Parts: sequence; C-alpha cells; structure tokens
Amino acid sequence: MEFLVHLSVAMPTGMPKREWDELLVAEHECATKLVAAGSIRSIWRIPGGGWTNVGIWEAENATELHELLSSLPLLPWMKTEVTALGVHPLTRVV
Repeated sequence: MEFLVHLSVAMPTGMPKREWDELLVAEHECATKLVAAGSIRSIWRIPGGGWTNVGIWEAENATELHELLSSLPLLPWMKTEVTALGVHPLTRVV
C-alpha cells in the first residue's frame, strides 16, 4: 500500500544546537535505511527553508506505516500528514 506523507520539522526552542545536530545525523541514518528497505519510495524537499518534505512511502497497512514513522528520531518535533493512495485507472494506460 502506498501513502503520501508530508513531514514538517520544527527545531524545539531551547534545545542545544549540539543535541539538535546529533538528532539530524540520526534522522539521516534512519531515513537512509528506510530508503534502502523500500519503505520510502521517493522523497522531495519543499523549497522555502526549514525541514519540510513530501514522499511516497510503502507499507503493508496504516499500522506498519505508523511503526515506520515512529522509528524517525525527529518524530516528536514533526507535523505529519498522511494520505493513503489508491491506484488510479489511468495508471494502466501509462
């Protein structure tokens, strides 16, 4: 099952920069593994500054997607929007 996932991260006020930088490294490592595993099929950065992206994620169901998203170290500072995707009839034409 495919999902459109919109993630927006906000650095918490008062967090030391060193701790934030460590979280960014951990997030990158985790996301790289999710891409390698095929859980993140494609991902795009949203221009305009900050840490906002949109991606196509694949999971067996919403519960598995929740588990995948929960593995992200920055999840506590993320706003997430998830839309389940269904096959459109035109995909058979293309």
